[in-house]
Amino acid sequence: MKKSLLFVLCCSSIFLSMGQEIVLDSEPAVDSLYREDQFYVGVTFNLLLDRPTDVSQSGFSGGLHMGFIRDMPINKKRNVAIGLGVGYSLNVYNHNLFIGETEDTGQTVFRSLKEVGFNTNRFTTHLIEAPLEFRWRTSVPETHKFYRIYTGFKLGYLYAFNSNFKESDTQIKLKKINELDRWRMGVTFTFGWNTFNFNFYYSLNTLFNDDALIDSDTVGITPAKIGLIFYIL
Repeated sequence: MKKSLLFVLCCSSIFLSMGQEIVLDSEPAVDSLYREDQFYVGVTFNLLLDRPTDVSQSGFSGGLHMGFIRDMPINKKRNVAIGLGVGYSLNVYNHNLFIGETEDTGQTVFRSLKEVGFNTNRFTTHLIEAPLEFRWRTSVPETHKFYRIYTGFKLGYLYAFNSNFKESDTQIKLKKINELDRWRMGVTFTFGWNTFNFNFYYSLNTLFNDDALIDSDTVGITPAKIGLIFYIL
C-alpha cells in the first residue's frame, strides 16, 4: 500500500512539473529587440496648391500609398528610431486645368476650363518613393498600442502620368508631358495612436517646371496630401 501511494505521488509530481513547463513554454516571449511599423498603407485627400488664376480643383481627388520602411531604433528603450524604406503612390487629381497638345508641333498646351463645360478632366500619377523618417513613440515590447510622432522627408520619382479630358464626343489623353518635374521631394508628418494615424505631405517642388505656361503665367502647382496611414509590423 505504501509503495502504491509512493508511486502515485511520484507520478503526480512528474505530471505537475510537466504541466508547469508547458504553461511556461506557452507564455509569449518578450522581444527585447522589437521593431515597429515596418509596413504601411495610407489613403489621402489630395490638394493642388499654388494654382494659376482660374484653375481650381473639382470633385474628389484621392491617393493610395503603400510600402515598407526599415525601422532602426537608435536608443536602448527602442522608442526612438530612424526609418528608411521604399513605397508606391497612386494619385488622382480632378481639376479644370486643360492639358493638350498642338497638332503640328506636338507642343503641350495648358489653359483653364473655367468657362468651358466638360464631363471629365483629371490626371493620374504613379510614383516610386523612398521615405526617410525620424520616429518617436511610446512603444514597449509587450504591446503594439502606443502614441507615435514621425516626421521626415520623401523622395519620389513620377514614372507614369496620365491626363484625361472628355467632353461630349471629344476625348484627349496624354501620357508624355515634357513639362513635368518627375523628381518629387516633400516633407511628411504623422501622428496618432494605435490604428488611427493622421498623415500630412507637402511637396517642396512644383509639379510642372517653368516651361509650363498659361499665356505668360507659369502653371507650377504644388501637391499636398492629408489622410490616414495604417501600420503593420
